[in-house]
Amino acid sequence: MPRGLFITLEGLDGSGKTTQLKRLAAWMQKRGVEPVVTRQPGGTEIGDHIRALLLDSRSEGLAPLTEMSLMFADRAQAIAEVIEPALLAGKTVLCDRFTDSTEAYQGGGRELGSEVVLAMHRIVCGNLQPDLTLLLLPSLEKSLERARRRNDRVQANEGKDEGRFEQEKDAFYRRVWEKYREIAAREAHRVVVIEGDLPIEEVHEQIVEAVAIRLTQLQR
Repeated sequence: MPRGLFITLEGLDGSGKTTQLKRLAAWMQKRGVEPVVTRQPGGTEIGDHIRALLLDSRSEGLAPLTEMSLMFADRAQAIAEVIEPALLAGKTVLCDRFTDSTEAYQGGGRELGSEVVLAMHRIVCGNLQPDLTLLLLPSLEKSLERARRRNDRVQANEGKDEGRFEQEKDAFYRRVWEKYREIAAREAHRVVVIEGDLPIEEVHEQIVEAVAIRLTQLQR
């Protein structure tokens, strides 16, 4: 059986990843493909516990290397439990965030640098790489506004506190944003950048175009 397709969505919180992931999954389902949809951190029982710790604004004092290590612990579990079995079964996996997020947030935002993140990826993840990464890059200001508004809404409606990263200064997010641009330039063979404050439908159209092109390339 041919190995499945591994697609990741990346971007700042508030970039629209969750909305676009749902739309992409629905687009695939209409075409007879039932994707496995997951997220990081989270997506497994163990991962959800790690997610709660990482995103809770009460988790004060996490050292940057501790934070990065927890991200990779979550990722290792997701690969073993969800991603690798699905790919081996020939299924398409749609994942909200992967190692690019860690390189952007911990490597860039926390200023750990790319080298330590990529070294951990090789060791912990067996250097598993997505076949296609869709990087959503609306303006920094728009992303932060959406993310902070969404977290306030989730906390009010569901009682979940996932606002730890949104407490960071804008300078942190500027470093994350710039690191994403650096990754996109370095990994141009797999990263498709969708940039600007575009309408939801236009972003979706660009995403499905990129996915259709990659599917055609893989079928050759």
